[in-house]
Amino acid sequence: MKTENEEIKGLPENARRVLNKGEKYVPVVPDETGVPEVTIRSVSMGLIFCAIFAMAAAYLALKVGQGIEAAIPISILAVGMGVFFKRKSSLLENVIIQSIGANSSHVVAGAVFTIPALYMLSATPNSGVSQPSIWQVILVSFLGGCLGILFLIPLRYHFMVEMHGQFPWPEATATTQILLSGERAGKQAGILALSAGIGALYDGIVTTFHGMAEMITLKTVGVGKLLQNNFMTFRMLNNAAIIGIGYIIGLKYALVIASGSFLSFFVLVPLVYKIGANLTTVLPPGDILISAMTPDQVFKSYVRIIGVGGIAGAGIMGVVTSFPSMIRSISANMKGLKSKGDNGEKTFVPRIERSLSGITVLCGLLAFVIVAFMFFAFGLNLENPLLPAFVGVALVTFIAFLFAPVAARAIAIIGTNPVSGMTMRTLIITGFVMLKLGLSGGQGMFVTMMVGGVVCTALAASGALSTDLKIGHWLGATPARQLALKFLGTLVAATFCGISMWVMSQTDPSQGFGTNAIPAPQASAMKEILVGIFGIGGGGLRWFFFALGVILSIILRMVNVPALAFALGMYLPIELNTPVLLGGILSYIVQKRGKNESEEAPKKRHDVAILVASGFMAGGAIMGVIDAVMNAIIMKTSGSLRPKTSIHILSEKVWEGSGGEVVALICVVALSLFLVFYSKNKSQIITGE
Repeated sequence: MKTENEEIKGLPENARRVLNKGEKYVPVVPDETGVPEVTIRSVSMGLIFCAIFAMAAAYLALKVGQGIEAAIPISILAVGMGVFFKRKSSLLENVIIQSIGANSSHVVAGAVFTIPALYMLSATPNSGVSQPSIWQVILVSFLGGCLGILFLIPLRYHFMVEMHGQFPWPEATATTQILLSGERAGKQAGILALSAGIGALYDGIVTTFHGMAEMITLKTVGVGKLLQNNFMTFRMLNNAAIIGIGYIIGLKYALVIASGSFLSFFVLVPLVYKIGANLTTVLPPGDILISAMTPDQVFKSYVRIIGVGGIAGAGIMGVVTSFPSMIRSISANMKGLKSKGDNGEKTFVPRIERSLSGITVLCGLLAFVIVAFMFFAFGLNLENPLLPAFVGVALVTFIAFLFAPVAARAIAIIGTNPVSGMTMRTLIITGFVMLKLGLSGGQGMFVTMMVGGVVCTALAASGALSTDLKIGHWLGATPARQLALKFLGTLVAATFCGISMWVMSQTDPSQGFGTNAIPAPQASAMKEILVGIFGIGGGGLRWFFFALGVILSIILRMVNVPALAFALGMYLPIELNTPVLLGGILSYIVQKRGKNESEEAPKKRHDVAILVASGFMAGGAIMGVIDAVMNAIIMKTSGSLRPKTSIHILSEKVWEGSGGEVVALICVVALSLFLVFYSKNKSQIITGE
């Protein structure tokens, strides 16, 4: 028998093409026994990475509307950390680590799109919405994740075997190559760890120790004051994690996002102010005269609603334009359910074909229905809860059954899950059904959003699971073991995502969800949909601005401008989008080919820079969660735990004034130079040269 290092050289030639008649795919690790797969090491490392990335992804998604795709960095860490053990981790152990850890992404994606809207509504006067408890947030995410997994298990054979070679699987391909890269990925893990440390240290100095200005306004160079005199605002958040996000996004989308922000703050905010400055009455949804407003107040009261409408319009258009393929997908998946399945009629099933049985799936679905019904009936403090609970469970199950496989197919084809648009449709359907049942006001919105949270997480889970199963199919993992451990990973991810969101919700209300500190853009769009359905506040003018955003998204789609990215830019505060633009510019610089360089040189630099940017994101995000925990503790203790002496590295007058901004500008330049030149110097390491 060959050693693993001799055996693993790359994917077989027929991994990505349709098999010929009678041809069978043999994975990288064939159906042999004795290869370590589910071990204490692989399970514990997977759960640790799952917890860490769940917290980091929740923070970043709520902060800038962009989450972390955890699969690739976890794969790098899995291979890299394996070299520190006496026995090097096997390929299948690394698959298990990645499969468990990747739960962090899809659970976060489902939770942050929906649940923060309830925190926003609970802070809205006369909404009647109570703030969700931490256990409600965790249970919604866990139930949704489990449902998405259960509905995809019967389709494993259809997607992986019957449809072999018919989909490109972009994310699965990238992750698989990382897992196959061997020792080179160990060096990648070192780069990722170093940059994560730098990102955490940098953002910690800014936000926790206040060693420099957190906000760059360009007033020290005169530009900020010039804009201020014309009722315009420029701000840039001094944040390594967001610069890293900008690099990952790239210059094209960073420009689109920044353009949306510039339209809001340089055009629409001054325009609304000029038009409304002479009004002598308050114009809803604002609560003071426009003439007395600051640029930020004009943005929050009027312009931001246009961005929310654009986000909603882009999501709905995504569903509408893909509706024909959804119908085809549902039809194909129904046929897949009728296939022979994983076990067929054989008495012995090879390891690489073993999946969870149909009985297990049915028992799991029955358990889901019972727990979900108990949760909706007795966990939401409803009056006369039985009928709304029954209807809610029925809607969740039916919608997830239809669209969970659609989400999986979308991931297989383009690597993007249209979860936001389908969740919006779920909220609209559920909202009107709850109104028909007589459940209005705060209770109606609470139940509707809980249904949306379960569905959204289920759709995200099914898409992520399809990627993990494809990785396992290519490499030779045991499907039954992957699937069983997905439930455990979902529980851990739901727990730590729920804790992170709850901690961030307990901070100062002026720094909570829906504010400039934590905008939560997708959840804000969901909130506006609920407000419109249940008629809570806002009046006609709110819907006028909302409709204007929808129309703008249609126009952007017609001229081939990414409508969702532009609308996110319009909604998010400008200080979050300017560092994204800086990251995009750095991406362009790193990938720009020099006169005497080979064609491969820019790509090598970019590969290293991706790791550096991912490290900035992970380190900065974790520090952001730690900072939120510290602030929450201080607030809960009425400030009694606040340090008695200042921990500011510089005096308050310096770091809050022009001196602190000069220091911040110097440090931002230094961080940018580090990314560019470190990537250039280390570019040979990542390719093993």
